[in-house]
Amino acid sequence: MKKKKASSILAIVTALSVLAGCGGGSSAPAATGTSNGSAVQGENKSEPVAISIMANLHTPEVPSDMIEKLLEEKTGTKLEIQWVPDGTYDEKVNASFATGTLPQVTYLKNAASLVNMRDAIRNGQFWEIGPLLDQYPNLSRLKPEVLKNTAVDGKIYALYREVPLSRQGIIYRKDWADKLGLSAPTHIDEFYNMLKQFKENDPDGNGKDDTIPLTDRNDLVYGAFKTISSWLGTPNNWGEKDGKLAPEFMFPEYMETMNFFKKLHQEGLINQDFPVTSKTDQQNLFITGKSGVYIGAMGDVSSLHPKVVEVNPDAELDVQNKIEGGPNGYGIWSVPGYGSVILFPKTAIKTEEDLNNVLTFMDQLMSPELGNLIYWGVEGTHHKLEDGKVIPSEDTKLTDREVKPYQAIQVGGPLTIEGFYEPKHMLPVKAKSEEMITENNDYLIEDPSAALDSKTFNEKGVQLQEMIKDGTYRYMLGDIDEAGFQSVVDNWLKSGGQQIIDEFNVSYSSSK
Repeated sequence: MKKKKASSILAIVTALSVLAGCGGGSSAPAATGTSNGSAVQGENKSEPVAISIMANLHTPEVPSDMIEKLLEEKTGTKLEIQWVPDGTYDEKVNASFATGTLPQVTYLKNAASLVNMRDAIRNGQFWEIGPLLDQYPNLSRLKPEVLKNTAVDGKIYALYREVPLSRQGIIYRKDWADKLGLSAPTHIDEFYNMLKQFKENDPDGNGKDDTIPLTDRNDLVYGAFKTISSWLGTPNNWGEKDGKLAPEFMFPEYMETMNFFKKLHQEGLINQDFPVTSKTDQQNLFITGKSGVYIGAMGDVSSLHPKVVEVNPDAELDVQNKIEGGPNGYGIWSVPGYGSVILFPKTAIKTEEDLNNVLTFMDQLMSPELGNLIYWGVEGTHHKLEDGKVIPSEDTKLTDREVKPYQAIQVGGPLTIEGFYEPKHMLPVKAKSEEMITENNDYLIEDPSAALDSKTFNEKGVQLQEMIKDGTYRYMLGDIDEAGFQSVVDNWLKSGGQQIIDEFNVSYSSSK
């Protein structure tokens, strides 16, 4: 189900780091969000407002408290940030919830963590904030469609940290394509022809038949499969059929995608062991010049480029997104729009006045001044501005230590923070990739089940999806035929899949 969206947002940095940091404090006047989104000094208070936070840490050590102290100074707060290593984050959140010791501002790890917290939300353990957001000038800028994806029974309990809706596209060896007289593909037939030419016409010029056109990995979502499936018009996880929801693998476009990959495998146009290839090995095939096409996040071009040209200084990379395959034109699958969500436990926030203090602080984090501080750090120390755009410091260790962890407490992001700085890309193909990521916003295929609920899905969904994943790979490798794949689907239905369909459709009907 393709849903067109207008977008005039300029290209921005999309690989948001999920990191975190430790305590510190100062006594400063309180700040409030103004109508234009800036943080300004407000009414003096004898004591700063205490705000407790739990955030995810992706670095070996907690960060410097430089950013934390600046946040305290500008918001009139005393912050207590509990940084929890990523590997044990969900465990810590669950343990703190069980003992009633969650902080006032609780960042969940990801969408799955929110699903696991839905029953607690229904039981009144967290504050409903949806009706309050219009009172805060910056929080009111959060996207309704993304907030809807975080909803529980249609009610909003969470703020969110923004992620790009769709980064997907191709990165390819433009020098190979130029040598063979190929332009960027705009249709799946042209894409197939590029792979065919990369296989048969010695694009690397070594006189050997040794190139693997497409490099892929053991991931049906973030590898090549789901993106190509989007080109062919497959729904995103779930789609509507005769007024009811059905899983994507019950649609003919899913079978068409499997047949396309089966053809690529049979003709040697993809690495033969792609169902068991790691992302590292997938990228190494591209970096070393053994493969010419990589499908995934287009922003990966910034990390792949220096490695590719180190192996071959004459290599040139390019990106492309709009490749049509189905009758409805180009479409691309979308994530729900958030990387993590923020909940507000009633055990830590006792009164509406306390909730207002916390939401006022969260609103200030979305001001241009503090939004840029959290993401980019201090001008002159962690970055410089040129033509109004950011050039990050070359001292990446300093930035990693003092800035990146605080991105974990970001609220919203570049699409919702007015005046958020854009990066000045030094690599033209990186700038192009960012423009295409923004362009994807006009062609999104959304997941209609994002905010729906199914008890059986929560209990068995991961296990049942493995069944479909295994059947999909077996079909593409030629181990089973169409009847064999239908048997896998039938087994999925009998093992709990039909209950998931029924439960999602009950939730879907009530959400309309």
